[in-house]
Amino acid sequence: MFLKFIRLIIASLLIIGSVFLYIYGWIFTGVMIDLLASIFVLLHFKNEKNLLAFYFVRKNNIQGATLALNYVKRPELMIKSQEAYFYYLRGLVESQQRHVTKAEKSFKKALSTGLRMKNDQAVAKLNLAAIALSQRNKKVAMVYLESAKKLDKQKLLTAQIREIEMMMKKM
Repeated sequence: MFLKFIRLIIASLLIIGSVFLYIYGWIFTGVMIDLLASIFVLLHFKNEKNLLAFYFVRKNNIQGATLALNYVKRPELMIKSQEAYFYYLRGLVESQQRHVTKAEKSFKKALSTGLRMKNDQAVAKLNLAAIALSQRNKKVAMVYLESAKKLDKQKLLTAQIREIEMMMKKM
């Protein structure tokens, strides 16, 4: 628990130091120290391993994303939103590697932990629908698909939703 807040303690010490620099007339150095403190605050709320894994997933480098995610030893010590996105990324990587049961567990853990963005929730539920369909569980797949439709407000996943619906009709 204490390890999460080391970055915030460092940032607060840097801000206190920058106040003293402002008092003594070292304005430029104080501004640079404030920028450094803001990096520590940003890294408190955005885990650098998750950011690196997001980058690798966007570049379709699954091995790099796996390596970045494997560096995290205890995701339960992260902030809840970071933990949710860790499991979300883990699910995406495992589904690409065809580890269906692990991907299903990761997506369910991400949804239960609390993904913030509705679009990410829709992607997770769409993947869960595809996993349920691959396991020949049409009722569960339909529930996840309907939930994904409701969450996809911007209609970014319409092609994938239609594709899964076509697969359902074939069953």
